[in-house]
Amino acid sequence: MKRTDYKVGSHNVFADLGVQAPEEALAKAELTVKISEIIEAKGLTQAAAAKLLGIDQPKVSALLRGKLTGFSTERLIKFLNALGRDVEIVVKVRPRRGPGHLQVVLV
Repeated sequence: MKRTDYKVGSHNVFADLGVQAPEEALAKAELTVKISEIIEAKGLTQAAAAKLLGIDQPKVSALLRGKLTGFSTERLIKFLNALGRDVEIVVKVRPRRGPGHLQVVLV
């Protein structure tokens, strides 16, 4: 049997790929997944979602395909609000020394 070498990831594919600001990139991706799930659950067309979000249909298409350039975290949060979701931001003391981190918890 052939042995395959591998490297254990960091639980953040963006960090593993060397993307700048990997925590923000992961947060944006997770928010986008939730937006996509809500649009699908509501049975919205891209045109209907665009109207609800206040953007044009090509931008909805880009968003749903993961093309997140031009979509800030704040803008994604506003989209979730427009889709009828509350978004909570929690700031807490870090139990260990060192810089804090950004994490999205989807409920």
